[in-house]
Amino acid sequence: MVAPQPSKDLFDQQRDDWLHNPAGAFDAWLAAQQFRRSSADVYRVQWGRFLDWLKVRRKTLKTVDTATIAEFVAGLDVRKPQRARYLRLIERVLDHVREIELASTNPARFIAQDGEAEWRNAKDNAPTSFLSPSERATLIAHLLAPLDEPSAAKRWRERRDRALVAAFLGGGLKTGDAIALSLDCVTPHMPWITIESANPAFTRTTHLAPFAVSVLAAWLAERRLAGLPGTLVFPGSPSGRPMHKATILRAVDSLLETAGLADDRTERASPQTLRNSFAADLFEQGTSPDQVGKWLGFMQPISAGRLHRAWQIWVEREAQAAGKRSTVPAG
Repeated sequence: MVAPQPSKDLFDQQRDDWLHNPAGAFDAWLAAQQFRRSSADVYRVQWGRFLDWLKVRRKTLKTVDTATIAEFVAGLDVRKPQRARYLRLIERVLDHVREIELASTNPARFIAQDGEAEWRNAKDNAPTSFLSPSERATLIAHLLAPLDEPSAAKRWRERRDRALVAAFLGGGLKTGDAIALSLDCVTPHMPWITIESANPAFTRTTHLAPFAVSVLAAWLAERRLAGLPGTLVFPGSPSGRPMHKATILRAVDSLLETAGLADDRTERASPQTLRNSFAADLFEQGTSPDQVGKWLGFMQPISAGRLHRAWQIWVEREAQAAGKRSTVPAG
Protein backbone atom coordinates (compact mmCIF):
# COMPACT_ATOMS: atom_id res chain seq x y z
CA MET A 1 0.00 0.00 0.00
CA VAL A 2 1.41 3.39 -0.99
CA ALA A 3 1.52 5.96 1.79
CA PRO A 4 -0.37 9.21 1.13
CA GLN A 5 1.46 12.48 0.59
CA PRO A 6 -0.57 14.99 2.60
CA SER A 7 1.92 17.86 2.38
CA LYS A 8 1.95 17.83 -1.44
CA ASP A 9 -1.84 17.59 -1.57
CA LEU A 10 -2.11 20.43 0.92
CA PHE A 11 0.07 22.74 -1.15
CA ASP A 12 -1.81 21.78 -4.32
CA GLN A 13 -5.07 22.63 -2.58
CA GLN A 14 -3.72 25.97 -1.39
CA ARG A 15 -2.57 26.85 -4.91
CA ASP A 16 -6.02 26.06 -6.28
CA ASP A 17 -7.69 28.09 -3.53
CA TRP A 18 -5.65 31.22 -4.23
CA LEU A 19 -6.20 30.86 -7.96
CA HIS A 20 -9.92 30.03 -8.02
CA ASN A 21 -11.20 31.54 -4.75
CA PRO A 22 -8.76 34.28 -3.69
CA ALA A 23 -11.31 35.88 -1.37
CA GLY A 24 -11.89 32.65 0.54
CA ALA A 25 -8.18 31.84 0.61
CA PHE A 26 -7.52 35.31 1.98
CA ASP A 27 -10.05 34.77 4.78
CA ALA A 28 -8.29 31.54 5.73
CA TRP A 29 -4.91 33.27 5.65
CA LEU A 30 -6.26 36.23 7.62
CA ALA A 31 -7.59 33.95 10.37
CA ALA A 32 -4.11 32.47 10.82
CA GLN A 33 -2.45 35.88 11.29
CA GLN A 34 -4.10 36.68 14.62
CA PHE A 35 -4.73 40.31 13.74
CA ARG A 36 -6.99 42.43 15.86
CA ARG A 37 -10.58 42.21 14.66
CA SER A 38 -10.69 45.87 13.65
CA SER A 39 -7.50 45.45 11.59
CA ALA A 40 -8.76 42.25 9.99
CA ASP A 41 -11.97 44.00 8.90
CA VAL A 42 -9.94 46.77 7.23
CA TYR A 43 -7.66 44.28 5.50
CA ARG A 44 -10.64 42.33 4.19
CA VAL A 45 -12.08 45.48 2.59
CA GLN A 46 -8.70 46.40 1.10
CA TRP A 47 -8.16 42.93 -0.32
CA GLY A 48 -11.67 42.90 -1.81
CA ARG A 49 -11.01 46.18 -3.53
CA PHE A 50 -7.77 44.81 -5.00
CA LEU A 51 -9.52 41.65 -6.23
CA ASP A 52 -12.21 43.76 -7.90
CA TRP A 53 -9.46 45.70 -9.68
CA LEU A 54 -7.81 42.48 -10.87
CA LYS A 55 -11.15 41.23 -12.18
CA VAL A 56 -11.66 44.39 -14.25
CA ARG A 57 -8.10 44.06 -15.60
CA ARG A 58 -8.63 40.33 -16.27
CA LYS A 59 -5.72 39.41 -14.04
CA THR A 60 -5.28 36.70 -11.41
CA LEU A 61 -2.86 36.38 -8.53
CA LYS A 62 -0.78 34.20 -10.83
CA THR A 63 -0.65 36.67 -13.73
CA VAL A 64 -0.62 39.99 -11.84
CA ASP A 65 2.46 42.05 -12.55
CA THR A 66 4.23 45.10 -11.17
CA ALA A 67 2.56 47.51 -13.62
CA THR A 68 -0.94 46.37 -12.62
CA ILE A 69 -0.25 46.72 -8.91
CA ALA A 70 1.38 50.11 -9.44
CA GLU A 71 -1.63 51.33 -11.39
CA PHE A 72 -4.00 50.10 -8.69
CA VAL A 73 -2.15 51.76 -5.81
CA ALA A 74 -1.55 55.01 -7.71
CA GLY A 75 -5.26 55.23 -8.57
CA LEU A 76 -6.54 54.90 -5.01
CA ASP A 77 -8.36 58.03 -3.89
CA VAL A 78 -6.75 57.98 -0.45
CA ARG A 79 -3.81 59.62 1.26
CA LYS A 80 -0.27 58.33 0.92
CA PRO A 81 -0.24 56.44 4.28
CA GLN A 82 -3.37 54.51 3.26
CA ARG A 83 -1.79 53.71 -0.12
CA ALA A 84 1.22 52.35 1.72
CA ARG A 85 -1.03 50.12 3.83
CA TYR A 86 -2.74 48.72 0.74
CA LEU A 87 0.64 47.98 -0.81
CA ARG A 88 1.99 46.43 2.39
CA LEU A 89 -1.01 44.07 2.55
CA ILE A 90 -0.68 43.06 -1.12
CA GLU A 91 3.05 42.57 -0.65
CA ARG A 92 2.57 40.32 2.37
CA VAL A 93 -0.15 38.19 0.76
CA LEU A 94 1.82 37.75 -2.45
CA ASP A 95 4.83 36.69 -0.38
CA HIS A 96 2.66 33.86 0.95
CA VAL A 97 1.27 32.97 -2.48
CA ARG A 98 4.71 33.03 -4.12
CA GLU A 99 6.10 30.85 -1.33
CA ILE A 100 3.46 28.24 -2.07
CA GLU A 101 4.30 28.47 -5.76
CA LEU A 102 8.02 28.12 -4.96
CA ALA A 103 8.62 31.39 -6.81
CA SER A 104 11.00 34.08 -5.59
CA THR A 105 9.68 37.31 -7.06
CA ASN A 106 6.97 39.48 -5.62
CA PRO A 107 5.76 42.24 -7.99
CA ALA A 108 4.48 44.36 -5.09
CA ARG A 109 7.88 44.56 -3.43
CA PHE A 110 9.54 46.29 -6.36
CA ILE A 111 6.97 49.08 -6.06
CA ALA A 112 7.47 49.35 -2.30
CA GLN A 113 11.22 49.81 -2.80
CA ASP A 114 10.85 52.44 -5.53
CA GLY A 115 11.19 55.83 -3.88
CA GLU A 116 9.99 57.62 -7.02
CA ALA A 117 6.94 55.45 -7.66
CA GLU A 118 3.79 57.23 -8.82
CA TRP A 119 1.76 55.95 -5.87
CA ARG A 120 3.81 58.16 -3.56
CA ASN A 121 2.45 61.31 -5.22
CA ALA A 122 -0.29 61.88 -2.69
CA LYS A 123 -0.99 64.14 0.27
CA ASP A 124 0.95 63.96 3.53
CA ASN A 125 4.35 63.23 2.00
CA ALA A 126 6.52 63.92 5.04
CA PRO A 127 10.13 64.44 3.97
CA THR A 128 11.68 62.60 6.91
CA SER A 129 10.14 59.94 9.11
CA PHE A 130 10.99 58.93 12.69
CA LEU A 131 9.63 56.53 15.28
CA SER A 132 8.20 58.33 18.28
CA PRO A 133 9.84 57.75 21.70
CA SER A 134 6.96 55.48 22.71
CA GLU A 135 7.24 53.51 19.46
CA ARG A 136 10.96 53.09 19.99
CA ALA A 137 10.36 51.86 23.54
CA THR A 138 7.75 49.35 22.34
CA LEU A 139 10.02 48.03 19.59
CA ILE A 140 13.04 47.77 21.90
CA ALA A 141 10.97 45.82 24.44
CA HIS A 142 9.97 43.42 21.68
CA LEU A 143 13.57 43.00 20.52
CA LEU A 144 14.63 42.12 24.06
CA ALA A 145 11.70 39.78 24.79
CA PRO A 146 12.31 36.01 25.01
CA LEU A 147 11.81 34.01 21.82
CA ASP A 148 8.78 31.72 21.65
CA GLU A 149 9.80 29.84 18.49
CA PRO A 150 11.02 26.29 19.26
CA SER A 151 12.28 25.50 15.74
CA ALA A 152 16.07 25.86 15.51
CA ALA A 153 15.87 27.02 11.88
CA LYS A 154 13.33 29.71 12.67
CA ARG A 155 15.10 30.64 15.90
CA TRP A 156 18.33 31.73 14.21
CA ARG A 157 16.40 33.75 11.62
CA GLU A 158 14.39 35.48 14.34
CA ARG A 159 17.59 36.29 16.24
CA ARG A 160 19.19 37.57 13.05
CA ASP A 161 16.22 39.76 12.15
CA ARG A 162 16.04 41.20 15.65
CA ALA A 163 19.76 42.02 15.50
CA LEU A 164 19.28 43.62 12.09
CA VAL A 165 16.56 45.92 13.39
CA ALA A 166 18.68 46.65 16.47
CA ALA A 167 21.60 47.60 14.21
CA PHE A 168 19.39 50.07 12.32
CA LEU A 169 17.59 51.49 15.37
CA GLY A 170 20.45 51.27 17.85
CA GLY A 171 23.45 51.80 15.58
CA GLY A 172 22.27 53.87 12.63
CA LEU A 173 23.43 51.37 10.00
CA LYS A 174 22.26 51.62 6.41
CA THR A 175 20.93 48.58 4.56
CA GLY A 176 24.15 48.29 2.57
CA ASP A 177 26.19 48.49 5.78
CA ALA A 178 24.26 45.59 7.29
CA ILE A 179 24.52 43.42 4.17
CA ALA A 180 28.31 43.77 3.97
CA LEU A 181 29.08 43.79 7.72
CA SER A 182 31.75 41.19 8.58
CA LEU A 183 32.36 39.40 11.85
CA ASP A 184 35.71 41.07 12.42
CA CYS A 185 33.94 44.44 12.59
CA VAL A 186 31.93 43.58 15.71
CA THR A 187 32.82 42.40 19.19
CA PRO A 188 30.13 40.82 21.40
CA HIS A 189 29.06 43.02 24.33
CA MET A 190 31.02 46.03 23.06
CA PRO A 191 29.18 49.27 22.08
CA TRP A 192 30.93 49.83 18.76
CA ILE A 193 30.66 48.61 15.18
CA THR A 194 33.23 49.35 12.48
CA ILE A 195 31.72 50.14 9.08
CA GLU A 196 34.34 49.44 6.46
CA SER A 197 34.57 51.20 3.10
CA ALA A 198 36.46 50.45 -0.11
CA ASN A 199 38.14 53.79 0.54
CA PRO A 200 39.83 53.50 3.99
CA ALA A 201 39.32 57.22 4.51
CA PHE A 202 35.57 56.61 4.69
CA THR A 203 35.72 53.72 7.17
CA ARG A 204 33.91 54.76 10.36
CA THR A 205 32.92 53.54 13.80
CA THR A 206 29.38 53.89 15.07
CA HIS A 207 28.08 53.80 18.63
CA LEU A 208 25.63 51.09 19.69
CA ALA A 209 22.81 51.78 22.13
CA PRO A 210 22.80 49.41 25.15
CA PHE A 211 19.78 47.43 23.91
CA ALA A 212 21.49 46.92 20.54
CA VAL A 213 24.63 45.62 22.26
CA SER A 214 22.51 43.00 24.02
CA VAL A 215 20.47 41.97 20.96
CA LEU A 216 23.54 41.76 18.73
CA ALA A 217 25.43 39.67 21.29
CA ALA A 218 22.49 37.23 21.51
CA TRP A 219 22.49 36.90 17.73
CA LEU A 220 26.26 36.31 17.51
CA ALA A 221 25.93 33.56 20.12
CA GLU A 222 23.04 32.01 18.16
CA ARG A 223 25.06 32.30 14.94
CA ARG A 224 27.92 30.32 16.48
CA LEU A 225 25.51 27.75 17.91
CA ALA A 226 23.90 27.27 14.48
CA GLY A 227 27.33 26.80 12.89
CA LEU A 228 26.59 29.19 10.04
CA PRO A 229 29.51 29.46 7.60
CA GLY A 230 31.10 32.55 6.12
CA THR A 231 32.23 35.87 7.53
CA LEU A 232 29.03 37.92 7.27
CA VAL A 233 27.36 39.05 10.48
CA PHE A 234 23.95 38.77 8.82
CA PRO A 235 23.95 35.84 6.35
CA GLY A 236 20.90 35.43 4.15
CA SER A 237 20.77 31.62 4.34
CA PRO A 238 22.36 28.63 6.10
CA SER A 239 24.96 28.58 3.30
CA GLY A 240 26.21 32.01 4.36
CA ARG A 241 25.22 33.96 1.25
CA PRO A 242 24.50 37.71 1.61
CA MET A 243 21.05 38.95 2.47
CA HIS A 244 18.90 40.60 -0.20
CA LYS A 245 17.45 44.07 0.38
CA ALA A 246 13.94 42.67 -0.07
CA THR A 247 14.57 40.15 2.73
CA ILE A 248 15.67 42.97 5.02
CA LEU A 249 12.57 45.03 4.21
CA ARG A 250 10.41 41.99 4.92
CA ALA A 251 12.19 41.44 8.25
CA VAL A 252 11.59 45.04 9.33
CA ASP A 253 7.91 44.85 8.32
CA SER A 254 7.43 41.58 10.19
CA LEU A 255 9.06 42.75 13.42
CA LEU A 256 7.08 45.98 13.50
CA GLU A 257 3.89 44.03 12.96
CA THR A 258 4.62 41.52 15.72
CA ALA A 259 5.62 44.40 18.00
CA GLY A 260 2.17 45.92 17.37
CA LEU A 261 3.39 49.08 15.63
CA ALA A 262 2.46 48.58 11.98
CA ASP A 263 -1.30 49.05 12.31
CA ASP A 264 -1.07 52.29 14.27
CA ARG A 265 1.53 54.03 12.11
CA THR A 266 0.46 56.27 9.24
CA GLU A 267 3.80 55.80 7.46
CA ARG A 268 5.71 52.65 6.68
CA ALA A 269 8.81 52.23 8.86
CA SER A 270 11.79 51.30 6.70
CA PRO A 271 15.43 50.69 7.66
CA GLN A 272 15.94 54.40 6.89
CA THR A 273 13.18 55.29 9.37
CA LEU A 274 14.97 53.26 12.03
CA ARG A 275 18.29 54.92 11.13
CA ASN A 276 16.63 58.33 11.45
CA SER A 277 15.23 57.25 14.82
CA PHE A 278 18.73 56.31 15.99
CA ALA A 279 19.65 59.94 15.34
CA ALA A 280 16.47 61.20 17.02
CA ASP A 281 17.29 59.33 20.22
CA LEU A 282 20.75 60.89 20.26
CA PHE A 283 19.35 64.36 19.58
CA GLU A 284 16.97 63.91 22.52
CA GLN A 285 19.96 63.08 24.72
CA GLY A 286 21.71 66.28 23.65
CA THR A 287 24.31 64.70 21.37
CA SER A 288 25.64 67.26 18.89
CA PRO A 289 24.58 66.99 15.23
CA ASP A 290 28.26 66.80 14.23
CA GLN A 291 28.81 63.72 16.39
CA VAL A 292 25.60 62.10 15.18
CA GLY A 293 26.67 62.78 11.61
CA LYS A 294 30.03 61.07 12.19
CA TRP A 295 28.32 57.95 13.56
CA LEU A 296 25.90 57.95 10.63
CA GLY A 297 28.75 58.33 8.15
CA PHE A 298 27.76 61.70 6.69
CA MET A 299 30.53 63.16 4.55
CA GLN A 300 29.43 66.79 5.04
CA PRO A 301 28.45 68.47 8.34
CA ILE A 302 25.54 70.14 6.52
CA SER A 303 23.87 66.73 6.14
CA ALA A 304 23.80 66.27 9.92
CA GLY A 305 22.43 69.78 10.30
CA ARG A 306 19.62 69.05 7.85
CA LEU A 307 18.69 65.86 9.68
CA HIS A 308 18.70 67.71 12.99
CA ARG A 309 16.40 70.37 11.57
CA ALA A 310 14.12 67.72 10.05
CA TRP A 311 13.89 66.10 13.50
CA GLN A 312 13.02 69.46 15.11
CA ILE A 313 10.27 70.03 12.52
CA TRP A 314 8.95 66.51 13.13
CA VAL A 315 8.89 67.08 16.90
CA GLU A 316 6.97 70.33 16.43
CA ARG A 317 4.49 68.66 14.08
CA GLU A 318 3.92 65.79 16.52
CA ALA A 319 3.36 68.23 19.38
CA GLN A 320 0.81 70.15 17.33
CA ALA A 321 -1.00 66.94 16.38
CA ALA A 322 -1.10 65.85 20.02
CA GLY A 323 -2.49 69.26 21.00
CA LYS A 324 -5.27 68.99 18.45
CA ARG A 325 -6.20 65.51 19.66
CA SER A 326 -6.39 66.73 23.25
CA THR A 327 -8.85 69.49 22.29
CA VAL A 328 -11.30 67.17 20.53
CA PRO A 329 -14.32 66.69 22.82
CA ALA A 330 -15.10 63.10 23.81
CA GLY A 331 -18.15 61.44 22.35
